[in-house]
Amino acid sequence: MSAPKKLFIKTYGCQMNVYDSERMAEAMGADGYTLTEDQSEADMVLLNTCHIREKASEKLYSDLGRLKPLKAEKPDLKIGVAGCVAQAEGGEIIRRMPLVDLVVGPQSYHRLPAMARGEAPSVETEFPAEDKFDHLPPRATRRAPTAFLTVQEGCDKFCAFCVVPYTRGAEISRPVARIMAEARDLTARGVREITLLGQNVNGWHGAGEDGREWGFGRLIRALAEIDGLERIRYTTSHPNDMSDDLIAAHGTEPKLMPYLHLPVQSGSDRVLKAMNRKHNAAEYLRLIERIREARPDIMLTSDFIVGFPGETEQDHRDTLRLIEEVGFGTAFSFKYSPRPGTPAAERAEIDSDIADARLQEVQALLSAQQRAAQESMVGRRLSVLFEKKGRTEGQMIGKTGYLHSCFVDGPQLSPGDLREVEITHSAPNSLAGRLVA
Repeated sequence: MSAPKKLFIKTYGCQMNVYDSERMAEAMGADGYTLTEDQSEADMVLLNTCHIREKASEKLYSDLGRLKPLKAEKPDLKIGVAGCVAQAEGGEIIRRMPLVDLVVGPQSYHRLPAMARGEAPSVETEFPAEDKFDHLPPRATRRAPTAFLTVQEGCDKFCAFCVVPYTRGAEISRPVARIMAEARDLTARGVREITLLGQNVNGWHGAGEDGREWGFGRLIRALAEIDGLERIRYTTSHPNDMSDDLIAAHGTEPKLMPYLHLPVQSGSDRVLKAMNRKHNAAEYLRLIERIREARPDIMLTSDFIVGFPGETEQDHRDTLRLIEEVGFGTAFSFKYSPRPGTPAAERAEIDSDIADARLQEVQALLSAQQRAAQESMVGRRLSVLFEKKGRTEGQMIGKTGYLHSCFVDGPQLSPGDLREVEITHSAPNSLAGRLVA
């Protein structure tokens, strides 16, 4: 028998891409490939790209350029580009970089094995009518205590700065039966925490097992009934899709973790309108109030775009005011950079130095709030799901319900153990504690 071929995958960007890379590896595994972490020994290199971050295309072509010596050394090496940059640029990638053998978008990667065998076109960037999940093999055996599970893809919001509707397509919700089957399978394989994924995950509304359409809150309650599944999270959400039922689930379902990532992007109504966010700052603040009424201890995180075209100093001050009023556990903030094909890309950008200064001010405030949130954990007893060994002998690392990394001296612990920990110390990006007897 011939030795199995080896597949190297580099994943850029979000959790959705991490999930997609796992599914692509499983698809290729069914076709005789095994994963390798050594790019030089690979028979196929797959770059799973993200179009959200700045200069995504340039980073891809830079990485492809670094693959030229390996391709020259191994002419039979197959090089593939997947993900959102693949969707956006399609065959142009092969025209610009002839060393690339195949290009596949995020809705077509179930066709990857046939493409690698030369039995399908080298460029697949359509939005196929069939559900890719119907064509993927069962999830591979795993023992990790945490896993991602995609329940929704695409977005219909068309925010002025965002490429997702163009690279991931319209919103599609997977049916309940398939989500439940994948969740039960993951749990049977040792998973104790599942993070539900979607570009607009709380907009999920799928066909239920009773034949009726379900909302996201009902899906979470159904998943919580799975024996062995101890924790549920979800990301990323849109403020306009935080339904009453979902808010209520945060207060009544103990398996739903007290952590919510709810991007607002700006605190200025004028900028929010220019972004086509379809909510204003006051509506966002009222929503936060309702969520905290349901779950007072919830950890809130968000995204902010600083220096959006037309942003004034007053708009910037409005954003700082909203941050101060909410008090985030952490947040991601970025200086605006245009994405080709989006409405905002056609607008005049503000001075780069002004945007840089505003970003530093936003990040300083968010960093102070993050430090305060972590320091407030010291002295508390928190449930920690342990995931892996630490750097020192006998040390284990896990996550609290608030998604903080937590280090504990616990040589008796194993990945998947869920234990109560008294937090004794707060570091810049983690907590430390001791096991409660």
